[in-house]
Amino acid sequence: MFSKQKPPAIRSLIADGNHVEGHVRFRDGLRVDGTIVGDVRAREEDSSILVISETASIIGEVHADHVIVNGTIKGPVYARLMLELQPKARIEGDVFYTALEMHQGAIIAGMLRPTPSMLEDKPALKLAAASGN
Repeated sequence: MFSKQKPPAIRSLIADGNHVEGHVRFRDGLRVDGTIVGDVRAREEDSSILVISETASIIGEVHADHVIVNGTIKGPVYARLMLELQPKARIEGDVFYTALEMHQGAIIAGMLRPTPSMLEDKPALKLAAASGN
């Protein structure tokens, strides 16, 4: 997920009941329980994690290394490393990801678009012949 590095700490919170209008830039980790109308972007120079809880709503683009969603996003999602969609996740927009984990109940109304590194030719798995006894 984050190579062999420890995942970044969640240092910032937009609490339930708070409403932010405008773009949000963060470093390390951000948890959103409230509403954001605007793009949410992690600094590309640092490892980042964005947690969008079931009470959260974002209208705008989302960019981070690791994105965990259990709320609502209206806009494209760019997860540079991992996109995790929990059961109450709702995304209206295309999702761009390197790795994807989707729980039963999560909904995406948009295109699934793997990043170019996922599309590179990888050696096919071969089944080992069963040894006869």
